Amino acid sequence: MNARQEIERAVRAAPPYALVETVREALRRAYGALRVQLLLADYAMTVLKPVQPADGPGDPLSMHNSPEGRAFGSQEPREQPLRHDDALDHHIPVTVRGERLGILTVRLPAESSTPGTVDELTLVADLLGHEILVAERDTDLYQRARRVSRLTLAAEMQWQLLPARACTAAEYAIGAQLEPAYAIHGDNFDWSADAGELTVAVTNGMGEGIQASLLTNLAVNALRNARRAGIGIADQASLADQAIYGLHRGSAHVSTLLLHFDLATGRVGAVDAGSPQLWRLRGRTVARIGLEAELPLGMFEESQYSVQEFQVVPGDRLLLVSDGVYEAVSPLGEAYGERALARAILATRLLPAATVPRAVLRELADYRGSETLDDALVMCIDWFGRQ
Repeated sequence: MNARQEIERAVRAAPPYALVETVREALRRAYGALRVQLLLADYAMTVLKPVQPADGPGDPLSMHNSPEGRAFGSQEPREQPLRHDDALDHHIPVTVRGERLGILTVRLPAESSTPGTVDELTLVADLLGHEILVAERDTDLYQRARRVSRLTLAAEMQWQLLPARACTAAEYAIGAQLEPAYAIHGDNFDWSADAGELTVAVTNGMGEGIQASLLTNLAVNALRNARRAGIGIADQASLADQAIYGLHRGSAHVSTLLLHFDLATGRVGAVDAGSPQLWRLRGRTVARIGLEAELPLGMFEESQYSVQEFQVVPGDRLLLVSDGVYEAVSPLGEAYGERALARAILATRLLPAATVPRAVLRELADYRGSETLDDALVMCIDWFGRQ
């Protein structure tokens, strides 16, 4: 059995809370590692936080001006020579199917820092990422490590409802982000794919705090229940509408945008039930895709929804944004609006889908010039098409 197989066997057998210690000990034996540390991205995607550091609590590291943050942003392993030691720190991205979890930092003696060893460490980081996602069913360790402050109860419910913050496949790449990350309440996103189709949903429950979160939870689970029964997006919307109306009798509603992609053809079906907007970047041209708006879910009894269609081509980028983005106002009371949003979409055109939402939301925060409790959601979908 070679070193990588031994590491894999040890990690898969480790208790959920002991993955980092197991990897640390395995890398010490196999490669003479002098230090091993796992850093996870926080909910706001601004810092990397250490998980059970070996030599003390450890401070969060900036996502923007640290070697670890640069490795996270580029998604490429980076070397960092030590000033007073004959050793190198290797910062390896920990990513699972496009979901950027964090960085595995491994300090190796200089003579052990070969390209082959870095390749092996990359495989270990990939293994560790998959095991963390499984372990989170049984321990809170990794979710606690992602927090720089306490989540509100509404935010806790929303983050637990999400599929991930990014996903990649041969035909597409998705990235999404919610703000304010530690106090979100009504906005949410969801997606699901199989061999032939991709379904995406953006939802925004009315109200504030726990009431908005409960409403969104009902809507998302009603949509999932219908989707998992093999029902099309128009009927998904109708059944979710009935579930919300049956409980609230029209006193509460959920704005929703549903998209269904045919992965073979790039044909997209859409149900526009409320306020989320859909934008497309094609080449250097940014335009809003104008859909005929229908009633939000739960507003009236037995609302009927229809599917509108449009086509995406390889190279297209779609952005789905909630009203907390395009209705944001500056300190002077000026609305962010469609023109500023179009500029932000164009300015981020060279970024990968996973990092676009955070970049747009950062530009939005600069425009507002102050903290806000309004929810803001951005989802980016890059369409590659089927080769």
